[in-house]
Amino acid sequence: MTPELIALTRPVSASIAECELTHLSRAPIDVVRAAAQHSAYEAALRLLRVSVIQVGAAPELPDAVFIEDTAIVLDEVAVITRPGADIRRRETDAVAEVLSEYRTVLALDAPATLDGGDVLTMGRTIYVGRSGRTNDEAIARVGAMLGPYGYRVVAVDFAGCLHLKSAVTAVAYDVVLLNPAWVRASAFPGYEIIHVDPSEPHAANGLRVAGAVVFPEHFPLTRTRLEGRGLHVVTVPCDELAKAEGAVTCCCLLFSV
Repeated sequence: MTPELIALTRPVSASIAECELTHLSRAPIDVVRAAAQHSAYEAALRLLRVSVIQVGAAPELPDAVFIEDTAIVLDEVAVITRPGADIRRRETDAVAEVLSEYRTVLALDAPATLDGGDVLTMGRTIYVGRSGRTNDEAIARVGAMLGPYGYRVVAVDFAGCLHLKSAVTAVAYDVVLLNPAWVRASAFPGYEIIHVDPSEPHAANGLRVAGAVVFPEHFPLTRTRLEGRGLHVVTVPCDELAKAEGAVTCCCLLFSV
């Protein structure tokens, strides 16, 4: 029996314009347009036969739509994170409640801080980026938590962007999409590397799902590189969400049951 793919999502908050920003200048965000783009993203997942389950809206939490930062979900277990921005720690309880229906749930506590956007899982190896949101204490604790399940945690240094998955993501089992200005390709030995088009530095974030790559439609040159490698690319509009330093992996927690 084929496993069912589930994506947990969370609606765009009315307060998204007050989102946390680190590497981008604040620009006006059209909430209606951002919500429409998020709906299109969910529709794309459904077309790929993913069951989309929405966690309850949190209009008072500006970044709640970026649900990826609240958890690491693996086949055996889920780890609830402790996001680096104080206000974002209020996002985790509702996510933990839903995840507990599908997984044994573990949780990080102080002084560890970790955003899920800094976590890239490739098979039994989990790459965790050191960032302003994720500290060494969290990396060590994740390693201790997940080692008994057969996972190896590898710390990765990067610079120039918010999260590790702003700089690199998996687009196939053995292929990563990467911005070499932000993270070294040598950090991912044994993997085929596709570089983003130099004119699209923010294009390294793609969501691998059901044999396809869900990808922002506003990066056409990098899309051409992915398709040239033979990958099936499904584009979605997300330039409004990108103003909040979000991208396609950020907007769901994807796992199988």
